Amino acid sequence: MDLQLKGKNAIVTGGSKGIGRSIALNLADEGVNVAICARGEDALKKTEKELIEKGLKVIALTCDVGNTQQLDDFLDQVKDQFGTIDILVNNVSALSLGDDFSDWETSINVDLLGSVRGTRKVIPWMLEAGSGNILFISSGSGLEAGSPPAYAAAKAALISYSKTMAIQLAPKNIRVNTLAPGSVEFPDGLWELTKTQNPPLYEWALNAIPSGRLGTPDEIGKVATFIVSPCASWVVGTCLAVDGGQHKANL
Repeated sequence: MDLQLKGKNAIVTGGSKGIGRSIALNLADEGVNVAICARGEDALKKTEKELIEKGLKVIALTCDVGNTQQLDDFLDQVKDQFGTIDILVNNVSALSLGDDFSDWETSINVDLLGSVRGTRKVIPWMLEAGSGNILFISSGSGLEAGSPPAYAAAKAALISYSKTMAIQLAPKNIRVNTLAPGSVEFPDGLWELTKTQNPPLYEWALNAIPSGRLGTPDEIGKVATFIVSPCASWVVGTCLAVDGGQHKANL
């Protein structure tokens, strides 16, 4: 299927590893020019090289999305080089899994406010262009109880914010949606570490998934790429769980 994305310009925050990396690579496979940011330079450079090998325009810059000035600078540089921004994927997460007040501050500042700031920055550019797509990467943790409270609250807030923005922006030809991935395993990711450091917790997560396995970043990346494509033009304000049946309200 041709997703009709060739020549579009996309931004993926937290795009160096895991789900963000897979979203960036899948977009590039469809002919999309991609800008990514992350805090860790080594992983960022590795993903940048993979994207460049696909023969497209690529921007990869270190950026702490929780730092307003750094985020503004990153987005301005992308706008200057790409000219237009067709797609924004708010993927970044601090993955702050504690319950100290500092964990709450980090989760709200990075996972929620970082995405809000980025969205507010690009909306005028999309309005000027006459169209756009904004996708938030939330989590199954934002759909139901049982996850670390600070992380879950920030992810739930993203879902609510996305729906509100979808209503406001749909009449202006800007689509807004959310993905809520379930437990996804990848090298150096949370669940790979859990598998070795806390096997009972890993088995608990595995047994909670009717499909019998954890997900892969590529499975999320493919769905994300479809959602931001013209082929999903009637999908507006949706929070789509991509989780092998892990979120029981879907069943």
